Amino acid sequence: MPPDPTPTSSPTRLIGKVAAVTGGASGIGKATAFRFLTEGASVVVGDLNPKSGAAFVEEAIAAGFPAERIRFERVNVAVEDDVAAMVSAAVESFGSLDVMFNNAGIGGAFGPITEVLVDDWDETFHVLVRGVFLGVKHAARQMISQGGGAIINTASVAGITGGGGPPAYSAAKAAVINFTKSVSIELARYKIRVNAICPGAILTPLIQQGRKSDMSEMLNQYQPWPEGGRPEDIAATAAFLACDDSRFVTGEAITVDGGLMASGPLGSGISSTSPSGWVGMNRGTTGQGPTVHRRGE
Repeated sequence: MPPDPTPTSSPTRLIGKVAAVTGGASGIGKATAFRFLTEGASVVVGDLNPKSGAAFVEEAIAAGFPAERIRFERVNVAVEDDVAAMVSAAVESFGSLDVMFNNAGIGGAFGPITEVLVDDWDETFHVLVRGVFLGVKHAARQMISQGGGAIINTASVAGITGGGGPPAYSAAKAAVINFTKSVSIELARYKIRVNAICPGAILTPLIQQGRKSDMSEMLNQYQPWPEGGRPEDIAATAAFLACDDSRFVTGEAITVDGGLMASGPLGSGISSTSPSGWVGMNRGTTGQGPTVHRRGE
């Protein structure tokens, strides 16, 4: 079954709009793509994992969404030609690009900073920062020609505070937040809104990956809200930022974390994805396996 798209009754705020979602075949991206479809948009789902992409299309059609409003593109967000092709696919298939959700992500490099490999550090930034830059660059080119649009970038509470994730991931997400604010100033004159969402610990395959225990049990120790965050919670925020209800909102980094940041020092370290005694690279749900070795090897 597709994710429950919305807590509201009959959302139709994106009728006639065209949206592109990177990392759209799983987790937050998948929930948001379904939410955008439910809101009336045509959606291009970009993902590095073609099996997940094909499964998304099949699932969406089975859920009753018209096939002519859905397109999948295999995209490596760190490759400029791939990102440009995704934007072109949206325009060619649906006539425009009104919403760009730069969401693709990985857990990235983890382990003691003295042992993190430089290639793993670079790969983390290629996906999490370069990928957002390329998405903004090519979406903005199209949106300028159209007279406006909305760009949404996935950041993280890890980019706001220390201890929210491994250093490479946290630094990359901090870069996304600052980049979002900086580029929003440049693009405002074109009526292009640029905002970021900072999820807390959302129960997705990425955060659960490699853990034997249920993350929701750990969250109960730190997060004030008594329920675990769902991908649909981020999708609802993305839908607001994508539609005209947020016409005067730009340059913002909106935290959606069940009060995790409000809880202060108690929440520090909750999002860390560094298994004790191990060093490596978490590539999430891309279909590419992790690289892991013991410390000192």
